[in-house]
Amino acid sequence: MALALNDKVLTEAFGPSEGTALRVKQAVMVVLGILALAILAKVKVPVPGSPVELSMGTFAVLTIGAAYGPRLGLTTIIGYMIIGMLGFDIFQNSTAELNGLTYMMGSTGGYLVGYVLATLALGIAARAGWDRSVLLMVVALLVANALIYVPGVAWLTVLYEGKGLAWAIEVGLTPFVIGDALKLGLAALLIPGLWKLFGNARS
Repeated sequence: MALALNDKVLTEAFGPSEGTALRVKQAVMVVLGILALAILAKVKVPVPGSPVELSMGTFAVLTIGAAYGPRLGLTTIIGYMIIGMLGFDIFQNSTAELNGLTYMMGSTGGYLVGYVLATLALGIAARAGWDRSVLLMVVALLVANALIYVPGVAWLTVLYEGKGLAWAIEVGLTPFVIGDALKLGLAALLIPGLWKLFGNARS
């Protein structure tokens, strides 16, 4: 499927589609998206066979990117980053003592950059209609996950100079593969499934 970028995204399939009412809806969606990111970032679920708990923050990033489209999704994720930069405890491992730019420049800094890239990529894929197909959603989500981990692992190699790329992959990628596969599968089923509920509306 070509990236025609002319399809509706999920949030455009319901509610107002023009005028002031549309702007109000978009503002509400941004606020709700930021709240979802902040809340789910703190939710951690044990995964059998995985050495780390599954964080639902990445799942929120993936689903918001696919459901909101590139412009609204990017606005939402940047708003989330700005609020976090101001010192609010809304990131996965931030605390009342460790937050803001200090936290963002730490070991998770590359992944936060990846969140922005993944949201944009999924928004573009959704605008192209890939969010209607489970198979195409899997492809888009694999790309999005790569866009999260490439800067994440790269930043670890910079931050911990001398430990090397293999070490960065071992601590920054390998432990999360099982959990990410589960989140990817859930998101790949959820978005196309929601489209069916909305009658597969198209522009």
